Amino acid sequence: MSRPPRTRPTLEEVAALAGVGRGTASRVINGGEKVSERARGAVEKAIAELGYVPNAAARALVTQRTDAVALVIAESEERVFGEPFFAGIIRGIGSALGEADRQLVLLLAQASQRRGGLDHYLTRQHVDGVLLLSLHADDELPDLIRAHGLPVVVGGRAHEGIRTDYVDVDNVQGAGLAVAHLVERGRQRIATIGGPADMVAGSSRFEGYVAALAAAGRELDERLVELGDFSQESGAAAMRTLLEREPSLDGVFCANDLMAVGALGALRAAGRRVPEDVSVVGFEDAPIAMSSHPPLTTVHQSPEQMGREMVALLLETMAAPEQDRPGRMLPTRLVVRASS
Repeated sequence: MSRPPRTRPTLEEVAALAGVGRGTASRVINGGEKVSERARGAVEKAIAELGYVPNAAARALVTQRTDAVALVIAESEERVFGEPFFAGIIRGIGSALGEADRQLVLLLAQASQRRGGLDHYLTRQHVDGVLLLSLHADDELPDLIRAHGLPVVVGGRAHEGIRTDYVDVDNVQGAGLAVAHLVERGRQRIATIGGPADMVAGSSRFEGYVAALAAAGRELDERLVELGDFSQESGAAAMRTLLEREPSLDGVFCANDLMAVGALGALRAAGRRVPEDVSVVGFEDAPIAMSSHPPLTTVHQSPEQMGREMVALLLETMAAPEQDRPGRMLPTRLVVRASS
């Protein structure tokens, strides 16, 4: 005869083996304080002997915690798994949550897909808090989530009118460093390939570009401005447009490294030497910046540090939700390589 399959140990079995009541066993498992050291030791021994694993749903009812945090990225799977920025920030978030004994729930949702079940899932029944990435200007998701009583931290400073805790790099400062470097190199016609105007990273880096030109006594020339979507292909297309429109340009600041690598390819195809004819500077200091041809001068940021800071801020907010906290701005620095 075949043996019946081993059933999952129950709380009652743990209590019986430990020689305590069910309520005492439950308090030990859920971190309660009103338990003697003798009883706690007996319950912990019984848990180990039986291989007991608490029921997550039942535990959440007792503790009012799921021990899970959602990371919502408002981008396509192609971008999230293809761009180094997202890999770095997810690594930082995952590591920090693991150190805090929290589980990461990753949700990918482009803007057009979000208005279905996403905001209904993001409730206290499923997660304790939410981290958001890649918000666009008209996004109401932070307010919708906060209405469910959940704390929210956004990666990237939110647009005016959206009140939320955030962690960001100093995009204005970083873009200013890039453009000032091109000015110091004697470049006279400095173009930019900017990011999407409805994202703070795009608009802030463009703001830094304009401010640095002004600091150098130069006016903004719209003919030297072209926008991309942070992809390598958009950087190449924007570079071709800029060369056709303004062949005399001799410097380019790109709002991220992937667009800068696309720009390098377009310059090579057009017979322009880098940096002799055109100097190029990116933003991010992604691994591709060191392997591009030539190696890319870029503004360094740390996505992993940004992810860790997002988790730290969220945990602080969860512990004391009534306190107001200023957003956290991380500094940038310029890394000079052969492209400039």
